[in-house]
Amino acid sequence: EAKGKRRNPLHDFKKTRELMLIKVNKTLEVKTKLLNTTEQCAKRCSRNKGLSFTCKAFAYDRVTKRCHWLSFNSLTNGVRKKQDHAFDLYEKKDYVRNCIIGKGADYKGTISVTKSGIQCQAWNSMIPHEH
Repeated sequence: EAKGKRRNPLHDFKKTRELMLIKVNKTLEVKTKLLNTTEQCAKRCSRNKGLSFTCKAFAYDRVTKRCHWLSFNSLTNGVRKKQDHAFDLYEKKDYVRNCIIGKGADYKGTISVTKSGIQCQAWNSMIPHEH
């Protein structure tokens, strides 16, 4: 990155216009606050600043300028998608990406089978292969 230039925190998020996530599972957490820009929401979500959970997504209400940080995303069980013209949904790419970048050490996606359909070996298991 060039000296003096800041990286846009929104680059780590996948944006879906006019969509909000509704939690059906009551144990999932949400925190809201008035913030002027989606960049401010993204920065706070990426750093988990002031949140008691790992932020996986946020929804920005363009009308009220309110950020809703979410402990879940669209792939989480107990979550329903809702079309809403006031909101844009931003999901952390690490949690919705279905591919592995590099060695996969930071992979947080949901794929757990190989291309041929074989169940993946758990990281904490040495069976059937050693790491």
